[in-house]
Amino acid sequence: MVFLYGMTTNDPGRIDRLDAALIELLAAEPRVGVLEASRRLGVARGTVQARLDRLTERGVITGYGPEVDPAALGYEVTSFVTIEIRQAGGHDPVAERLAAIPEVLEVHTITGAGDMLCRVVARSNADLQRVIDAIVSADGVVRSSTLISLAAQVPYRVLPLVRAAAGTPATPAPSAPQDPVLRHRPGR
Repeated sequence: MVFLYGMTTNDPGRIDRLDAALIELLAAEPRVGVLEASRRLGVARGTVQARLDRLTERGVITGYGPEVDPAALGYEVTSFVTIEIRQAGGHDPVAERLAAIPEVLEVHTITGAGDMLCRVVARSNADLQRVIDAIVSADGVVRSSTLISLAAQVPYRVLPLVRAAAGTPATPAPSAPQDPVLRHRPGR
């Protein structure tokens, strides 16, 4: 069996160069079809479909939806709220209550000074106070501490991680003919 990208793996925690190139292509052009992806990657349409199915089944690819910028929706303030909770009730009930607040984008259980870390957005600093009030009024929350983000120096990204997992260069080389997708959008 010959593989264009030179590496395959049966290790469920790893991806190969073709997987990485496919993920890069989908990140750069989410609307690309399977046939066009196969043409650009130089592999059969069935190969692309099988890879997509496998990556989705393994949870590597978790969705195909649009990336939405909260600031474009009017939520220009991003903050991180560390909360302490009553230990008796546990994390899950608090997480459920926090999930009911639309401005709470993520909630993580953490170690350290607090119990949970939330990434939240608000329309203004005054609106952030409203969001924080909603968070601390959630049953089980004891106290909170808030940090306001001034700028995202490194925005959320996963493509460098994809490249590392596949063993491809951290910064795609512009002249790498075997990986045309990697040249397409090097900043991702």
